[in-house]
Amino acid sequence: MASGLAVAVYGAYGHTGRFVVAQLRERGYVPVLSGRDAGALAAMASESGLEVRPASVEDPASLDRALAGVAAVVNCAGPFATTAAPVVEAALRAGIPYLDVAAEIEANADTFARFAERARAEGAVVVPAMAFFGGLGDLLATAAMGDWAEADEAHVAYGLSGWHPTAGTRAAGAVSRQRRGGRRVRYTNGGLEYRHDDPPTLVWPFPEPMGPRTVIGEFSMADVVTVPSHLPIPEVRTYMAVEAARELSAPDTPAPTPVDELGRSEQTFLVDVVVRSGGRERRAVARGRDIYAVTAPLVVEAVDRVLTGRTKAVGVVSAGEIFDAPDFLRALSPHITADLPA
Repeated sequence: MASGLAVAVYGAYGHTGRFVVAQLRERGYVPVLSGRDAGALAAMASESGLEVRPASVEDPASLDRALAGVAAVVNCAGPFATTAAPVVEAALRAGIPYLDVAAEIEANADTFARFAERARAEGAVVVPAMAFFGGLGDLLATAAMGDWAEADEAHVAYGLSGWHPTAGTRAAGAVSRQRRGGRRVRYTNGGLEYRHDDPPTLVWPFPEPMGPRTVIGEFSMADVVTVPSHLPIPEVRTYMAVEAARELSAPDTPAPTPVDELGRSEQTFLVDVVVRSGGRERRAVARGRDIYAVTAPLVVEAVDRVLTGRTKAVGVVSAGEIFDAPDFLRALSPHITADLPA
């Protein structure tokens, strides 16, 4: 357990932010609630008794006040195209680790491109996409790679029972679509490629009990940034179960509804990662419940490992590069069931 260290949560009152605050408290940390909406922060403080520090990404001084004296910051406030860079800058000024839960491909790519050299030179830790999308797939791909020095391709298939998006997910998606000019994106030949054609549909052989299921191919998520950021794999593909993709795109799909005492929805997931090299294949699988809720133990485990020195790298780094991936996944066993290569 942590010894009462303070960790700022920017966007603490959002759907995922609330899960992160609860998980930090469970792990013995003291969350400091921050974000742009002073009213929402005040309401949350009245429920929790935690300190609030309103801050705006347009006001660097307010961000500096929000991060004063804390051990780390977790950014849960999207769209990350707007919030990531200012909060990273504030974390670097404060000399503390920065982690976020961004699923926006372009925002994550921007973080790597903009801050990699500076963070490395300063010995700072910046971990983007430390979440269900981006972080979990990268950990699984890294664990699957094992002792392979390189691979030909990596495939991350998402078997979601459904996807009721939050308001934040919808807002982030709108920003990404605007930045892409309506194009879709995939990772091929060692780089991001933007296309105007429709993505393919295929059947993915998920492990039992799910079994084969129709997916949208090249349904690119943050894994196409995190995985190749440190693994020499020129082809990275992600796939999404068609039912979940349809719910995400439908304008009338409601937000997640809590069904248990932890506030989780009834949604379940299976993430199936396959890496291939020279005719050989390795697989890593994770199963769990509620993609938003499970982001909290992912990012809080990362915070704990960074603050206790259980890391392998500095700079702008993905989960698979900075952490021991198999050990990290095993530590999540109360929340995720992982089947890893021997």
